Amino acid sequence: MPRSEHLRRPAAALLRMLAVAAAYWVGGQIGLLQQVVVEGAVVTPLWPPTGIALSCLLWMGVGVWPGIAVGVLATIATLDTLSFATSGVLAGNTLGPVVAYLMLRRIDFRTELDRLRDGLALVFLGAGGMLISATFGVMTVVWSGSLPLGEFWSVWSAWWAGDAMGVLVITPLLLVLRRARLPRDTRPYWWTEATALCLTSAAVAVLVTRIELNLLFLVFLVLIWAALRFQLPGSAPCAVLISVLAIAAATAGAGPFAGRTLLEVMVILQALNGCAALTALLLAAIVAEQIGIRRRIEQACWALAEVVDQLAPGETAHLWPLVDGRKGAEPRAADE
Repeated sequence: MPRSEHLRRPAAALLRMLAVAAAYWVGGQIGLLQQVVVEGAVVTPLWPPTGIALSCLLWMGVGVWPGIAVGVLATIATLDTLSFATSGVLAGNTLGPVVAYLMLRRIDFRTELDRLRDGLALVFLGAGGMLISATFGVMTVVWSGSLPLGEFWSVWSAWWAGDAMGVLVITPLLLVLRRARLPRDTRPYWWTEATALCLTSAAVAVLVTRIELNLLFLVFLVLIWAALRFQLPGSAPCAVLISVLAIAAATAGAGPFAGRTLLEVMVILQALNGCAALTALLLAAIVAEQIGIRRRIEQACWALAEVVDQLAPGETAHLWPLVDGRKGAEPRAADE
């Protein structure tokens, strides 16, 4: 039995690494569907593998980093033959998520994203860690002679923006999906409102990204609705939907992106994606934090009422309004 356990642990670790590598490669293939060429370098407005890699690290720990490296190598191999630039891209795309994870762990980051500090940490430390991947990648492309030094910053900014959007858009969605559960004891109109939100989000996102009139700001009304009513489980999918449709419209030169230069398209697109991701993430975190505070207050009031009832039976009537507004009521769920 000890021998079997000794063999099982390395096998399980290897399977986790292979799963991470496969997920990274699949995310890379999806991201490359909407690639653009900036000064001769291939970049993507949204690079899902960075969000996938950081999520895997948050779930399984830093020990899965070899899986990320294998995924990076497999993704590069599908683009071109391996060359000198491969080493820099491999190092940067592996180190970026790992450094971001280590910084998040250092500050006691919670994957529930139910505190404002966790949302801010993902923005500044998670997306900030992608500075490493962008810098390593572009520097090695320059050193290999494939990119003139004068074009460094334009390619670097596009590279970093795509990697950062992967963290801000994909990571919250994956963290939500892992702990997604059907709600219990919901009011009758919950499903009606959820369905209305889904339909409205899709309709608004398609409309504003396909008509020439610039109405991109309308997406924020949907994101605010989703964050206030459903927190991150509602706002994260909406942000992904908006980002994907906006990228598709931008690469096709449709809607508000028509007739613009590549630089203008990238600026508008990344500004929209960045603001949408921040709105969805931070507002949902604020609402979730307030709901948590309310729940703790209700539980404290209930506990206080029980203590007073034990010490002075019949003297707790004045405490019940603090709990639910009626004597003998159980504390309500915070989302009711």
